[in-house]
Amino acid sequence: MGIVHSRLVDAPVAEVFAWHERRGAITRLNPPWAPVRVRQEATSLRDGDAVLALPGGLPWVAQHQPSGYDPPHRFVDELASLPLRALVRWRHTHEFSATAEQDPEGESERDTDGDTGGATRVTDRVDTPVPASLLRPMFEYRHRQLAGDLAAHRWARGYSDAPLTVAISGAGGLVGSALAAFLSTGGHRVIRLVRRAARGHDERHWRPEDPDPGLLSGVDAVVHLAGASIAGRFTDAHKRAVRESRIGPTRRLAELAAHTPDGPDTFITASAIGFYGADRGNEVLTEASERGAGFLADIVDEWEQATTSASEAGLRTAQIRTGIVQTPEGGVLRLFYPQFAAGLGGRLGDGQQWISWIGIDDLIEVYHRALVDPAITGPVNAVAPNPVRNADYARELARVLRRPARLPTPGLGPQLVLGREGAAELAEASQCVRPQRLLAADHVFRHPELASALCHLLGRDGARPSHRLVGWDRSLTRCG
Repeated sequence: MGIVHSRLVDAPVAEVFAWHERRGAITRLNPPWAPVRVRQEATSLRDGDAVLALPGGLPWVAQHQPSGYDPPHRFVDELASLPLRALVRWRHTHEFSATAEQDPEGESERDTDGDTGGATRVTDRVDTPVPASLLRPMFEYRHRQLAGDLAAHRWARGYSDAPLTVAISGAGGLVGSALAAFLSTGGHRVIRLVRRAARGHDERHWRPEDPDPGLLSGVDAVVHLAGASIAGRFTDAHKRAVRESRIGPTRRLAELAAHTPDGPDTFITASAIGFYGADRGNEVLTEASERGAGFLADIVDEWEQATTSASEAGLRTAQIRTGIVQTPEGGVLRLFYPQFAAGLGGRLGDGQQWISWIGIDDLIEVYHRALVDPAITGPVNAVAPNPVRNADYARELARVLRRPARLPTPGLGPQLVLGREGAAELAEASQCVRPQRLLAADHVFRHPELASALCHLLGRDGARPSHRLVGWDRSLTRCG
């Protein structure tokens, strides 16, 4: 029983170990499909406790063992919480060794200097009665995440080795929490802008209606993600909440950034492909395309214009026009996953709507690129290079889950939940969006194909990431 799982990672052993020691590591490694959430991170790999929340709030306490702590080569944790400890044995040994082996997913030999270069063999050994077949998807996911994150940070050092101080609004949300963990494990300092009282040095109290003049002092960059959820029935009250949570707070934060003497030189804000309107047919939409019509197009346009004071003051600004984010922790995949897993899924209506999607980790890397690449300014389409039609999305999700997709949802269904306007702007929206700015910059997507992204996010076979740019056929002028 138990498992021994190993993989080569293209990074020196000291760097790999340091990644695990930083805040956010356990968040980055926690599989999104698992019914487990991080409640508390360990303050030390030597003797700290990490606490995970199982279904029903049952705590899983991973207690790190001083006797197993040997940096940068090993740390050990054991299950310490009752009553789980009485039911299951769990001792997890994390091992790291410098190696001259060639990574079969890499391109060259590495030397064995664990401090200045080389590759690292990462090995997880778990002593437990839990069968290896149940554990293997989790460790395959963890190793892919580790390798992908380290590769992204190595790429970023081509621009600068200096760590950034990044202020993030909405850091507790779906995207913000993933971005904060990614940046922290990469050695950057993250300051969370929170609306409640700050609880530590990594938080600052933010009043969206009247931000403190010193809120952004000492900050290199701002990533503004906060805003009320767009999902919901498009009542007047809902639309007002969506607008008021975005336009005013963004404008005031941009003005503050522009007038803070020791403040940021980069201002990045979330945006959405709703800018292009709900239905553009088969038209290929790039950052140069005209805005569309409708409530979301109006809101997104105002949202982006609210950053004007920052750009006029000389700050580099970027607006990340995000597509349909894929993760079972939120959004449409969270809704579809149980439905399709039960064999009750299918296309929506005729299934011909275009879905311009992006995996959560690729979205995080778009924000990362916007932070470090001085060439990234203005709107950026954060979508994978291969959009799919709704029917193909349903078919692919069902295939990954090994279930049929024979129960289409009638077009009337979304209208009953979202109303006619909400259904037209959200569930029935059809936008074939091309990440032109990213493709022109030779940006590498971890999962440019939907199948790979879904397999990775749901812990299924076939999740091998891409190590080269797999992009849109540049000869295409229309989707079809």
